[in-house]
Parts: sequence; structure tokens; C-alpha cells
Amino acid sequence: METFLEIDLSILFLLAVILIWFMIAYQLVLTVAGYFHYRRSSREKRRVDESVFDYPFVSILIPAHNEELVIGATLDAMCALDYPHDKLEIIVIDDGSTDRTGEIIAERRRRDPRIVHLAVPAGEGGKGKSRALNIGIRSAKADVIAVYDADNTPAPDALRYLTAELLLHPELGAVIGKFRTRNKRKNLLTRFINIETLSFQSILQAGRWRLLQIATLPGTNFVIRRSVVDELGGWDEEAITEDAELSIRMYMRNRRIKFIPYAVTYEQEPERWGVWVRQRTRWVRGNNYVSKKFLRRRKEIAGRKLRLELLYSLSLYYVFFFAILTSDILFLLAVTKTVAITLPGPYTLVWVIAVVLFLAEILLALAYDGEDSLEALGIVGLMYFTYCQLWLYVVARAFWLDVVRKRPRTWEKTVRFGSESTP
Repeated sequence: METFLEIDLSILFLLAVILIWFMIAYQLVLTVAGYFHYRRSSREKRRVDESVFDYPFVSILIPAHNEELVIGATLDAMCALDYPHDKLEIIVIDDGSTDRTGEIIAERRRRDPRIVHLAVPAGEGGKGKSRALNIGIRSAKADVIAVYDADNTPAPDALRYLTAELLLHPELGAVIGKFRTRNKRKNLLTRFINIETLSFQSILQAGRWRLLQIATLPGTNFVIRRSVVDELGGWDEEAITEDAELSIRMYMRNRRIKFIPYAVTYEQEPERWGVWVRQRTRWVRGNNYVSKKFLRRRKEIAGRKLRLELLYSLSLYYVFFFAILTSDILFLLAVTKTVAITLPGPYTLVWVIAVVLFLAEILLALAYDGEDSLEALGIVGLMYFTYCQLWLYVVARAFWLDVVRKRPRTWEKTVRFGSESTP
């Protein structure tokens, strides 16, 4: 019996090692590809700066539900955008707010008539970002739609860069920029999140675009052709990660999404662990919904490479969960000598190299934004053993709510913590 148990555990251990190494190796390739995309993007940015464009009229959509702590700074940043003054409208969808959000919007509107205060009727608000966006786009006048979250303060040139790419490349359906953490120095959690978000964008967004011409819509700081949204029937109001869901449908219609890292916005991230857990649980549950909706329809996506990449993206949470959880459990069993892993091989060395590669990838990704340092190295090392492991709880919690308890998916707004100045 012990022999069979050792064999089974050895197979599990080997499978976990293979999965972990596959993820690390693939992300190393994407990290290097992301570097080349950043170099190309620098040249693109210079060409845009040297060119003259007849910029189109743009409607900015900002869903806002109880955002009194941040909406003022957001609207100030929108009004300060370096974009033709007469070609911009800023539609704030006041989504059933019960705080001072409406008052602040009205006050900013008196300063700048380009602001449109779109109040969702009583009893119809607070039903999710997708619904708010669908309400907002019906009032939009433009053929180009920009979307920003209510806590975002974009750099003055962000919208101009995003729109220029649509003008230069008619084949693009949408263009996305970079988001950076505004409150990154608040505490250890916001430092972790800052590293996570920069790494995600520099590795997955930049790397996948360079290799496969793939990027996925974020929740903010992007422009999309109105014709694309109309063709797809708007945002899916059942989706709590509306950006991922819309991205898949765009690729089903062969509509491409490009990532440009020089169109930057700053956003606020969770400052408390409880808020982080609820936000990330929503992300995973949203991914569960998207996976269930599209995995059976994956053949509708043109191109084998694109199908495989999107399949990998949709399953990433659970591939990561299985590999890390199995590795952690077997490591603890071996350390406590509860079970002996008899599979021959230099697995200690393999594990050490995996950790070193993880640190190297993250630091290289941070270097693209000038945030690599000895301090960052220490935080990334700590992050590997703490923050990354907490994702196991988040994925398990989402699985429990969706599969075991079958709880309905409801939009849960991220708690705000006040407005900080833009770096």
C-alpha cells in the first residue's frame, strides 16, 4: 500500500513540477517578448508625437456608484486631458449613488459643460458596471468610446495616444493603455499589487501582443470603436468581469485589441486585505462565468494559436491552483517526513531555479517602468511566499461560491480610500 501511495504522490509531484515549469518558461518567453514590444512602442510614441492628426469626437464613459471620495479628482483629470476641447464629452453614469457623488458631478459640470451627468433612475442603479456602460453608450454622441473607472486619473496625453492608434490602424477594434497604482506606497499590500499589475501588463499584455497580436481589455483606460460595441450587442450584463467577456466576443468576430504602454492612467488599489479578497474573488468568479460561456464555443475563434492562448488564459487560475497547492502539500508532507517522495531527480535544485527565474522575470518586467531596485527584489521575494499563496484561498473561495454553494453572481463595488495626488 505504501509503495502505491508513494508512486501516486510521485506522479502528482512530477505533474506539479511540470506545470510550474511550463508556466515559468512560457512567462519568460512573454517577458522577453514584452521587452521588444516596449522598444517598438517607444518608436511608435515618437512617430505619434511628430504627427498631426484630425482627432475624432470621443465620448468618455465613467460608471460611478458611491464614488464621492474619488470622483472629483477623476473629473479634474478628464477635463485636463490634452485633447481637442470641442471633440470630447465626459459622460458620468451616476449609478444609483446614495452619497455625494451626484453633488460633486454637478459641481464639476458647472465648471466644464463637457461633463454630462447621467443619473440612473431610482431603483435601477447599482446593478453592475456592464449595465451602467450599456446605459451610458446609448447617450454617447461619438463613434469612439473611451472607458475609465471612477478612481482613474489619466495622464494628459493618454486619450490622445489611444485614439491615434485607432486612426493609424483601421483594423484595430480597440486600443488599451497601461494602468499604474496611485497609492502604491500606502502599505505592503499596495506594494504587492503594484508589482502584480505592472508585471501582468509587461508580461501578459505586452508579451502576448508582440508574439500573438493578442491583448485583453482591462476595465479602464481603453478606447473602442462604437461600431464594434453595437455589432456585439453591448456589454453582457450577466458578466461581472465585463472586460474579459467582451474581449472574447471581439476575437470571435476577428476584432483585434492592441496594448500600448505609453498611454498611462493612475488608479487606486485596495488598501485592506478584506477588500482585496472580495475584489479578486469577483475576478475569479467572473472568469468562471466567461469560461463556462465560451470554452464550448472556442472553435468559433479564428486561428489555432489564438484559441490555445485564450484557453490557457481562461484556465490559468485553476492550473496555477493545482500546481501550487500540490507542490505546497507535498513539500509539507516531505518536510514533516509524513510521506517520502522517492522519485529520483534534483528537485531541490529545480525548485530553487524556479524561484530564481520567477524573481528575474518580475524584476525585468518592473525594469520596463523603472521600478526595479533592491527594495523591489526583497518585496518580490516576500510576495512569492505570501501574496502569491493567498491566491489559493481566493480561487478556492470562488469555486466554493460558484460550484458548491451556487451563489448568484452580483456586482460588488471595490471600496475606495480617498483621493491621492497623481504621481
